[in-house]
Amino acid sequence: MIKTDILIIGAGPTGLFTVFEAGLLKLKCHLIDALPQPGGQCSELYPKKPIYDIPGFPEILAGDLTSNLLEQGKQFQPGFTLGERAETIEKLEDGSFIVTTNKGTQHHAPIIAIAGGLGSFEPRKPQLENIDTYEDNGLAYFIKDPEVYRDKKVVIAGGGDSALDWSIYLADVASEVTLIHRRNEFRGALDSVERVQELKLINKINIITPAEITALHGETKIEGVSVTKDGETKTIEADAFIPLFGLSPKLGPIGDWGLEIEKNAIKVDTVDYQTNIPGIYAIGDVNTYEGKLKLILCGFHEATLMCQSAYKRLNPGKKYVLKYTTVSGINGFDGSRKESPKAVVKAIV
Repeated sequence: MIKTDILIIGAGPTGLFTVFEAGLLKLKCHLIDALPQPGGQCSELYPKKPIYDIPGFPEILAGDLTSNLLEQGKQFQPGFTLGERAETIEKLEDGSFIVTTNKGTQHHAPIIAIAGGLGSFEPRKPQLENIDTYEDNGLAYFIKDPEVYRDKKVVIAGGGDSALDWSIYLADVASEVTLIHRRNEFRGALDSVERVQELKLINKINIITPAEITALHGETKIEGVSVTKDGETKTIEADAFIPLFGLSPKLGPIGDWGLEIEKNAIKVDTVDYQTNIPGIYAIGDVNTYEGKLKLILCGFHEATLMCQSAYKRLNPGKKYVLKYTTVSGINGFDGSRKESPKAVVKAIV
């Protein structure tokens, strides 16, 4: 049985920042995530893509943001249960909870913070024969490491931002990039569409529209794809096929915990982001309320207020006096101490 003050379900940016805010209040955290590494979408879907709206960072790669958050919180010694999904929850007589994962690992905590982003993700797969055969054998629904495609012939299917952005990125990595979309029009950022058009004109990207992938070829791995356009089908040689048709988010087992759900999100109040079950909070993209914005920086704000509420719940009658870290410094659970240099008191004679 793993015991902690706050059990965080979801190790994305919001969950990781919660570790830091809870640590300032001397509250210990443990995180559960179905993914094999921390970072959530930032690590799993777009670690090499830049984010532009993190305060203090004009531009930061999603993977680097994850690394920074882990570094920021490590002094508070969080625990991790990775590669396991939070499955069931039991409320005890004292108001605390036991959460059990799909692999049987049990966690006991008085506070639950659900920070599971949009839930678990399943890629929208094209309806192609034997598609499962090629998964991880040249076919991928996410791009984790672009270097995998160095000097290879890559076919990307899709018409949104992901398809456009990765086509642009891989144009300088792969030996050949072919972008296929069932329509002539792309639904993405204007500058991305224009950039793809520029790369097409200098033969850095091949574009086939309106067209569809109708078959995959290769004995044990992707060796080519069939493309149908205007009723005619031709085969294109390829080392990799990346269908980017979006993801289907699902709450998963959390949706059966008795929480108030609205449009696949957990309803919370806007005072401290508590759910309809006292002691269970929902922060980040997984929650919903009037005026909700699904932004990482909003998740950071929600995590901060949630931790303050959790502190009061765990310490009834005890008043917490807010101190700025520039004044009070930071005392890590590992014995470390961070503080600004003390002012020198000296008379001028």
